[in-house]
Amino acid sequence: MCGIVGYVGRTMDGTALDVVMEGLRRLEYRGYDSAGVALVTEDGVTTEKRAGKLENLRSTLETHPPAASRTGIGHTRWATHGGPTDGNAHPHRGGDGDRLALIHNGIIENFHSLKKELLADGVEFLSETDTEVAAKLVGREYDRLGDLTEAMRAVVGRLEGAFTLLAVHADSPGVVVGARRNSPLVVGLGDDATYLGSDVAAFIGHTRRALELGQDQIVTITPEGCSVIGFDGTPAEGTAYEVTWDAAAAEKGGWATYMDKEIHEQPHAVADTLLGRTDESGRLVLDEIRTTEERLRQVDRITFVACGTAAYAGMVAKYAIEHWTRIPVEVSLAHEFRYCDPIVDGNTLVVSISQSGETMDTLMAVKHARELGAMTLSICNTHGSTIPRESDAVLYTHAGPEIAVASTKAFLAQITACYVLGLYLAQLRGETYADDAKAVMHELQGIPEKIEELLGRMDRVVEMADFMADSRAVLFLGRNVGYPVALEGALKLKELAYIHAEGFAAGELKHGPIALIEPGQPVFVVVPGPDTPHDLHKKVVSNIQEIRARGARTLVIAHDGDEDVEPFASEVIRIPQCSPMLAPLLAVVPLQVFALHLASAKGLDVDQPRNLAKSVTVE
Repeated sequence: MCGIVGYVGRTMDGTALDVVMEGLRRLEYRGYDSAGVALVTEDGVTTEKRAGKLENLRSTLETHPPAASRTGIGHTRWATHGGPTDGNAHPHRGGDGDRLALIHNGIIENFHSLKKELLADGVEFLSETDTEVAAKLVGREYDRLGDLTEAMRAVVGRLEGAFTLLAVHADSPGVVVGARRNSPLVVGLGDDATYLGSDVAAFIGHTRRALELGQDQIVTITPEGCSVIGFDGTPAEGTAYEVTWDAAAAEKGGWATYMDKEIHEQPHAVADTLLGRTDESGRLVLDEIRTTEERLRQVDRITFVACGTAAYAGMVAKYAIEHWTRIPVEVSLAHEFRYCDPIVDGNTLVVSISQSGETMDTLMAVKHARELGAMTLSICNTHGSTIPRESDAVLYTHAGPEIAVASTKAFLAQITACYVLGLYLAQLRGETYADDAKAVMHELQGIPEKIEELLGRMDRVVEMADFMADSRAVLFLGRNVGYPVALEGALKLKELAYIHAEGFAAGELKHGPIALIEPGQPVFVVVPGPDTPHDLHKKVVSNIQEIRARGARTLVIAHDGDEDVEPFASEVIRIPQCSPMLAPLLAVVPLQVFALHLASAKGLDVDQPRNLAKSVTVE
């Protein structure tokens, strides 16, 4: 989950430090327990690292500026092995005279046995990390071979787990070597400079030309470009592509926080995810789906695999896709999928959802699904990432970079992509299914305007968040597609405000959770529209009455014109009218805004919540 940056340029003018620190700033969302840099200077390799956020490192470097350099690597850490201390921060040193420096993203699962081997040889360790083991091994191999690329190749075959490694050596100025297995690494191709990053955000301010690397590959960068080989030494080629957004998209642009900015970008995120999905007749055309329509017609079961917010997008999709296609849908937490003996076959479509495309639990679930013979499709926001490459097909969301750790616009884009997939499958089934799909798609295209309108109504939600900042617990209730919205509302409050929050299916209330209700207890209730089938609207209004009778403070999210909730609501938050299955795209927005402003009222960092990281690349 760590952020890594590498840079090599032509001139020895201190640019390396500036580029690396800029890249780390853009990648700090991937981990902010510590940060460090290594620069190859005329005096050798200089390292500096500090626990805490990037600003701690920046202050140290301003006080003690290093010598000029044209080669550097940098790292922001999300702690796994060893606590967030200066000593455990990356880079770590290795080789004769500690002339090598190495950084690492991921987990080396067999580091204990490798460390025992090194200890037996008299090697001393200064940290508790698995990374230092890799640094010592690569350093030892460099001393033996005298070539950084070959030293890396000699080591990676011995490592088990998921990792991206970047290394520099004092005797190889103008060279950075990287290696990846089940962990992200992308190359940036500039003029007279070459870049490495765990995300294109690391170098987007310098170039939009990128090269995606394959599994088990080693890349060597110089100012002139890069060369790629497999772990077995055979030459390889990456896939070049152009990044479709620029550096400005990854900046706050005048907003107080990235999260606030990204909440307000949601109309565009949904609209862009829908862009180009239909032809002139209104039929869905999914150019990104790399499989045949005939094979998709044979799908008789769908399983979504995802984690956290993405799993809630899958839960929303389950209700919608079963309704539109009558195909059975399951939602499995990706980290449980491999261990529950899943029932899948060649007619099962396993759909993974991941904003980063690097979520390790989800990646492993996709690989397991393929081993079992299932079709795999990825819904992802990051071009060139691992999960889409490991899948049979991909449906990209087009939300743009999401920097805040707590997901907002990616969630809405994921739901939108799930809807598009479901409507496409309905279209393939023909007859009334296809007619319904066309009508829903038409309404879906109007949702961005409704989100924009809704965002203009949030003044009262902000006021509520401000005066509820001392709340100790908040509950969330919903039914049908409102249930995953309730779960997501609770998750946002946990992530950002660090208070107890739980989401429940409203019908489950009387089976136990109603015991939590006491006078003054805040409870958000996501109310389905009055036209929702099966009298669900009346049932949820009854739930509101049940908790109101026990003293709850009822915070009701209801459609415009729904007057039935008025007598029983302490507060009514109105959303524009829409059909029942599309309501999550609107109902979740006030919950995002509430969590953002409640956390802000508590003085918390909403962009970088404690203990979290954006891209979870470890199991």
